[in-house]
Amino acid sequence: MKQSVGEFKTLMARNGIFMALVLLIIFFSLLNPRFLSMGNAMNVMLQIAELGIIALPLAMLLISGAVDLSVGSIASAAAVNAALTMSATGSIVLGIAVGLIFGAFAGMLNGFLVAYLGLNPIVVTLGFLSVWGGYAMLMTNGRTVTRSELPDGFRELGTAAIGPVPMRLVMLVAAIALAWYVLNRHRIGREVYAVGGSQRAAFLMGISVARIRFGLFAACGVSSALAGIMLAAKVQSASPAIGLNLEMSALTVVLLGGVAFAGGSGRIGGVIAGLLFFGVLRNGLVFLQASPFLQTIIVGLTLVVAVGLDESIQKIVKKSWENRGRAALAEQSGDDEDIKSQTGSAVRS
Repeated sequence: MKQSVGEFKTLMARNGIFMALVLLIIFFSLLNPRFLSMGNAMNVMLQIAELGIIALPLAMLLISGAVDLSVGSIASAAAVNAALTMSATGSIVLGIAVGLIFGAFAGMLNGFLVAYLGLNPIVVTLGFLSVWGGYAMLMTNGRTVTRSELPDGFRELGTAAIGPVPMRLVMLVAAIALAWYVLNRHRIGREVYAVGGSQRAAFLMGISVARIRFGLFAACGVSSALAGIMLAAKVQSASPAIGLNLEMSALTVVLLGGVAFAGGSGRIGGVIAGLLFFGVLRNGLVFLQASPFLQTIIVGLTLVVAVGLDESIQKIVKKSWENRGRAALAEQSGDDEDIKSQTGSAVRS
């Protein structure tokens, strides 16, 4: 009976975000029937596209036992670099390439300092959160690269579509598919979980911990740059603050999705549910015409709840494994007693 209760608690802890998402949708739908319209559902998906592209590699990095808090500033700096290059040369391809190369450089710099020099990832990326944010301000002198300075073709990228499906949504789905494949079907995914579970054990298995972490930091950098460029195309301008607070939003999504902050566990399905929950929450608050300041407060509280949820999940899962271990030992002890009894009977006869 106790084992069944423990398994139920573990199941609820791992899948509670899905139930919370359903309840949140029902709640907003009761307050405003238009919330469930297809048009609003599409709006939610488009609003979370850039955030999802950042959150997916961040989730993989967190599973490996590290974190990147500089993704928002990388997005801002990459968008500014791309926009200034386009403004100077008129080339959209060159501008996007410059932005992505910058993202790769920023991510690899984080990876080198953390994976190969052994510095604390929180300290390093928190430092670069300020560095790249200041860099974006310095490059633009604090001003926004306006629509009139950007090529017409780049402005059209924000509304581009493949048939009836917006390009931004296509890119989000592609990112989800890639992340799911890597974590669930590729050798790298197994190595990511192994590194997050125990670095020493992963090393003894022949896994290069530094290489895995370095690659994940690079992926976070590139995805952040891509998201920043997508945001610039959507709003048709590039502000030094375009990625402001993206790192906190992405971390909230990942933790809500059940990825352990300590590393070693997490699922892409949970991250998607966390992403949808975050998008539905923000969209629902807009529907209710909540103050932008109140929205900021609620998003901050959601991060606190997500951290608390992460701690609770880890305690429940740990207790469940301990109970299973004790049950297995008790069963083995009972088997040993039976063997001794049978052996004694055989000797006496």
